[in-house]
Amino acid sequence: MITKLAWRNIWFKPLNTILSIILLTASVAIITVLVLLEKQFEEKFNSNIDGVDLVLGAQGSPLQLILSSVYQVDAPTGNISYDSAKVWMQHPFVKKAIPLAFGDNYRGFKILGTTPDYLEKYGAMIAQGRPFEKNFEVVVGSEIATKLKLKIGDTFFGSHGDAAEGEVHDHYDYTVVGIAAATGKVVDNLILCTIPSVWQMHDTHVEEHNKEEHNEEEMHNPIHGEDGHVHVEGEEHYQHEHDPDEHNHGEELHLEDKSSMNEEGMEITAVLLQFRNKMGIVTWPRIIAQNTKMQAVSPAIEVNRLVSMFGIGINALRYLAYGIMLISGISIFIALFTTLKERKNEFALLRVNGAKRIQLLGLVMIESLLLCVVGFIFGTVLGRVALMLISSSAEEDFKLSFNPYEFIWEKEGILFLLTILVGFLAALIPAVKAYYLNISKTLTHA
Repeated sequence: MITKLAWRNIWFKPLNTILSIILLTASVAIITVLVLLEKQFEEKFNSNIDGVDLVLGAQGSPLQLILSSVYQVDAPTGNISYDSAKVWMQHPFVKKAIPLAFGDNYRGFKILGTTPDYLEKYGAMIAQGRPFEKNFEVVVGSEIATKLKLKIGDTFFGSHGDAAEGEVHDHYDYTVVGIAAATGKVVDNLILCTIPSVWQMHDTHVEEHNKEEHNEEEMHNPIHGEDGHVHVEGEEHYQHEHDPDEHNHGEELHLEDKSSMNEEGMEITAVLLQFRNKMGIVTWPRIIAQNTKMQAVSPAIEVNRLVSMFGIGINALRYLAYGIMLISGISIFIALFTTLKERKNEFALLRVNGAKRIQLLGLVMIESLLLCVVGFIFGTVLGRVALMLISSSAEEDFKLSFNPYEFIWEKEGILFLLTILVGFLAALIPAVKAYYLNISKTLTHA
């Protein structure tokens, strides 16, 4: 009965009630988003660096190397010589070395040249088909298979670089031979193939580009023997290679040789290293930086630095949310205190009809707590809607998704208790005044 009466009373002045609910909803929503983001962000970042002690790559920004090689959300710092990297990959300290080679994408999803160890590192079992074995065979991450509706046996052409609008490499097509099971990690948004596939694709692309440049020069250069002809070194060799009678035969030889490319002189993007001896984690970054043109970076250090940078902004938003919650508490207090004078007659009549002092105190308290409960529910829902929008944007830009349906009972429970505390403190003074209300004096003035 008291609860029903309290619910009707809070709508006695609807504008004050709506303002208080909006402020509480905003504060709870911001804190809810921050709690979920912080937890899931750290989990995703930490799960992706499990088993990676150092990342070997080109010199540049250490954080950029980690983001591009481990999380696939930034451009690489450059390429490194495979021969140079192999010296460190075969070191006795190294337990496992996984080379990576970037270059192309398919509809915005990266095509990554690597070894089957990459799938094993992320615990990505083959849900359908088999692992890649030959050049231009690919294993597709679960998210890509779902979004692009790819299945075993499908073929596609990659586009150059990271942008989906890049130049299409239509001289070789990729064939889907496997689809990986979902892991919740970065591998879900990658297309994996052999490293020679990346080498062959780009080596052919470079040759075609050089041929186009040569043909353009020929268009502006008179033929051999005519006035104004400029002789180019190796011209006889080039003409021999492009003899119309031998064109088809030469093309077949060219493709056949490319299927087994020589590693000498080739480049990769980075290497993920796991050590047997942890001393390598401490000593290798300095040794490699001093003696090579490469760098070795610890993902744990860079991730901690990144989280600490994010932490400044997260704390600022959290303090803002607490400030809004404090303002909402003041708003509830003002609403209850100002309406208390107008409701003195109501409280006096309740006392005359048998209501006890403690019931009047409880009535005011319940009104405040109802506002807080409604604000908390709306804030929790709004926070998860906001996280869905953030997740959609992050997935499109960074292939990173968040789960809005997760409940962190410990932290969200504390948030609920904090919200209730704000309501209790806001109603304390008005409730005490209602408790000590002088019935006879109030009725006399009425």
